[in-house]
Amino acid sequence: MSTLIAASSIIQELERTLQSIKPGEIEALAKRITEAEKIFVAGAGRSGLMMRAFAMRLMHLGFRAYVVGETVTPGIAEGDLLLIGSGSGETKTLTAMASKAQSIGAAIGVMTIKPDSTLGAAASIRVIIPASTKDGTSGSSGQPMGTLFEQSLLLLLDAVVLNLMEQMELEGAAMYSNHANLE
Repeated sequence: MSTLIAASSIIQELERTLQSIKPGEIEALAKRITEAEKIFVAGAGRSGLMMRAFAMRLMHLGFRAYVVGETVTPGIAEGDLLLIGSGSGETKTLTAMASKAQSIGAAIGVMTIKPDSTLGAAASIRVIIPASTKDGTSGSSGQPMGTLFEQSLLLLLDAVVLNLMEQMELEGAAMYSNHANLE
């Protein structure tokens, strides 16, 4: 398969997957973000990288956003929001985080393939991304492992950023005031 044909196939998979996400779930996620005192993001592997990218954009928008595990991340508290990206919804380190956050009174938001997973059940906000699982037990994709979920997660979260920008009546240029300037 040529690179261009493969890229076209990936775009088709992404379009199909993203169009299957319920708009109400995305709107509920955006609303809960605006209500949170602080926002914490977590994920493992490539999903974690997508969540880190989202934390950066939330910071650019002016939210108090943190990546779980970083040295400058404060403690979570009641009124805060923990957002987790996990295709399986069963990653042990992430389920432990969710349990701890819940016991403190923080809200849990999860982006996952499996709504009936441990994380899906723990979440008050769920966005179901109907992608294929890395073990091949759900969905289908021409891409390896959890790639379709990870790509869809990034695009979904970028769409949430656009939603928040619209709600806040912000232009992209306004976000530069929070952009790193020691580079």
